[in-house]
Amino acid sequence: MSEVTSHQKPAVAGTLSIARVLELPVVAAGEPEVLGGKDLLGNPVRWVHVAETPDLAELLSGGELVLTTGMAFGEAGAGVAGFLAQVRAAGAAGLIVELVPGAGRELDASIAALRRVAGREGFPVVLLHRRVRFVEITEVVHRMLVSDQLAALERSRMIHEVFTALSLQNATEEGIVARAAELIGAPVVLEDVAHLVLGFDAGPNPDAGLLAHWPERSRRVGYLETTGRGAGEESWLQTPVGIQGQRWGRLVVPGGLEADGDAAMVLERAGQTLSIARLAGRDQKELLHQARAGLLHELRQQHALGEGEVLIRAGALGLAESPHYVPVVFRLDERPGQTPTGVQLRERALLDALNAVVESARATALAASLQSGQIGMVLGVGAKQLEEPLLERICRQLAQGQDAVDWSAGVGRGRKSVKDAAHGLEEAVQVAETVATFDTRARPFYRFADVRLRGLLALMHEDTRLKSFAEAELAGILDPLDEPALELLGLYLKHGGNKSALARTGFLSRPALYARLEKLEDKLGVSLDDAESRTSLHVALLWRGLIR
Repeated sequence: MSEVTSHQKPAVAGTLSIARVLELPVVAAGEPEVLGGKDLLGNPVRWVHVAETPDLAELLSGGELVLTTGMAFGEAGAGVAGFLAQVRAAGAAGLIVELVPGAGRELDASIAALRRVAGREGFPVVLLHRRVRFVEITEVVHRMLVSDQLAALERSRMIHEVFTALSLQNATEEGIVARAAELIGAPVVLEDVAHLVLGFDAGPNPDAGLLAHWPERSRRVGYLETTGRGAGEESWLQTPVGIQGQRWGRLVVPGGLEADGDAAMVLERAGQTLSIARLAGRDQKELLHQARAGLLHELRQQHALGEGEVLIRAGALGLAESPHYVPVVFRLDERPGQTPTGVQLRERALLDALNAVVESARATALAASLQSGQIGMVLGVGAKQLEEPLLERICRQLAQGQDAVDWSAGVGRGRKSVKDAAHGLEEAVQVAETVATFDTRARPFYRFADVRLRGLLALMHEDTRLKSFAEAELAGILDPLDEPALELLGLYLKHGGNKSALARTGFLSRPALYARLEKLEDKLGVSLDDAESRTSLHVALLWRGLIR
C-alpha cells in the first residue's frame, strides 16, 4: 500500500471505499473479480463484517462490507439470491465472497449462480479466486477506518482552531477567504445577496476566468439555507453567511472537488467566522466598499492588471462592460473644527448617496474612497456623447436636498478602457482640488479646460521654482505678513486693475483707496499700472490660494 505524501490532505470519515479495499495487498492476493456493481465501488465502507448465516437483519446497521465463504449459499448456489437480497436489504456497502471447496459443495455451480444473480442485482459483489484470511482483511480495514476517523477528528480540530484564531485576531474578510481557499485547495468566492463579489481567492491554480460574468452565473445557482451544492447549471458548493433570517451573502467554491465533505466543513466554518466578523461591527456595505477601493488602488499602480482581468473583476463588483469610461473625483470641502471621524462620516454619506444616484440613473460605476475626504469613481457610459448629460444628471441629483454643496467634482478625460480611466483619476483629483479653491462654483462639475490657469498651477504647486517665484513677487507683503494689503491686492486684481470700479464697490473712498494703492506699490516694489506686473502678482496669489 502506497504511503500518503505530506502535501495530501488528511482523509476524512467515510473516504474508505470498496475500491480502496480491493487495492489492499491482503485482498489483492485473493485475485478479486468484480461480478456486479462496478459503478458502485466508490461506496464508502463503515465497517467490515464476516457473515455465514442468511439472517443478517439484526447483525448489520448499514455501510458494512460483508465477507463470506458462501456457506449460506446452500447446494449448487440455491440460496445465493436470498442471501444477496438480505445483505442488500440490511444496507451493506458490498459483498466479498470466497467460495472454497468443501464436503457436498458444488463449487462451480455456486460460482455460476453467484455470477448470474450479481450481474442483475446492481450491487457491489466481488469474488475471490484464491483463499485469503478474513481476519487479516478485517484487521487491516478496521485499522484504516480508525486511523481515518482519528485523522478526521484531528483535521476538524485544526480547522476549528484556525478559524477561531482568525476571529480572535479580527482578521479581514480577505484573510478569512484566503485561508479557506488554502485549506480547501480550490478557489473560494464571497459574494453579497446581489451577487457582487466582496472578496475572493483564486486558490493554488489561478484561473483568469474565475469571475467572468459572475453575477449572471451566480444567479443561476440557487441559494441554500445550509451548506451543500445548489441546483442550477453550475452546482457550486456553498454555505450561507449571516445569522438565520438575515443572510447577507454566501461563500462558494465555483468548480468541482474530489470530495465535498472536507471542503464543506472548511466552508461552513469560514462562513461562521465571517458572520462573527459582521456581528463585530463590519457591515455588508463596508465589505463592498473595501473590495472596490482595493481594485481602484490596484488599477492606479504602474503594474496594473491586464485589461481582460480588469473587466472581469470590475464586472464582479458591479461595473458593467461599456464602450466609454469616465474618471470622476468628489472632494469634500474642509470645515472648521472638523474631526477625522466627522470627515469619514460625511465621506460615507456622500459615497452612499452617489451609489444610489448612479443606480437611479441606470448606470454602473466603481466608486470608493481614494483617501480621506476624496471619493474616486470610474463611471461606465453607453456612448461618448452621453457623457456630459449623464454627469450633469448625477451631480445635480447628488446636490439636491443640500442647503449648500460641500464638495467639488473634478472630471478627467473619458477612456475606452477601465484601466486607462482609473489612471485618469489623478487628473480628476487635480481638478477637484483646484475647484475647491474657487469662491463660487457655477458648474456642477469641472474639467481641466474649465479651471484654466488655476488648473495649471495646481499641477505645478509643489514645484520649488514656482514657490520661489510667488514668494519673491509677494515678499513685500508676506514678510512680515500684511493681511489687509493681501486683501486689497486680491480685490484690485479681481477688478482687472480698474481703480474706479474698485472704488464703486464701496470698499474704500476714492482718496483713501488711491493712498492705500500707493503704499501697496511701495511695499511690492512694482507699478500696479504695469500689465505684466499685475499678471505676475495674480499668478502668485493664485498659487498661494492653492497651498493654503
